[in-house]
Amino acid sequence: MKRKLNRIFQRLYSAFGQQHWWPAESAFEVMVGAILTQNTSWANVEKALAALKEKKLLGAGKLYKLAPRKLAFLIKSAGYYNIKAARLKNFLKFFFDNYAASIKTIAAVDLAVLRKQLLEVNGIGQETADSILLYALDKPIFVVDAYTKRILFRHGLIKEGADYSSVQDIFMRNLKVDAKLFNEYHALLVKLGKDYCRKQDPKCEACPLDGQ
Repeated sequence: MKRKLNRIFQRLYSAFGQQHWWPAESAFEVMVGAILTQNTSWANVEKALAALKEKKLLGAGKLYKLAPRKLAFLIKSAGYYNIKAARLKNFLKFFFDNYAASIKTIAAVDLAVLRKQLLEVNGIGQETADSILLYALDKPIFVVDAYTKRILFRHGLIKEGADYSSVQDIFMRNLKVDAKLFNEYHALLVKLGKDYCRKQDPKCEACPLDGQ
């Protein structure tokens, strides 16, 4: 498995190069984006983030004070905007109550402890929590999404319907535990899933992993 995973990474990196993911101007923006991207495309998230930036509201204190209805209106392009506004508010309350909205303070917390805390926040699931941990706080944990599962299943590395934890464990056990590596690997899988290993009409003949 180690050889297979490393071979996949090398092929993808050779084909696509460094992905520079997650695109954001601050760790807090990554946190917000991780919640907004639930069940929607990144293009829609970018529109929502742009709307917040235009109003100069993309800051923890400003969003915390913002009325839920106004927040929902501003992030409308991200879809499920009332639900996501509530989830953002839940996260912000957690961030303020436990860490005074300090990136430095929250980043200093042990990975396992912080992950457990994040998963207790209403609306924060495993993928969202791990995205915050890896991409905003530079914690070494592998993010699993639909692209990851689809690619690994199609290449015979997991069974159909494998759960989040079991897929994550494959990467955590067989790769060097390193935030930079996990960041790049996941971003490359997302690139492959979006452009080649698509749910409908996959481009298998042009896939960089063809023959893998």
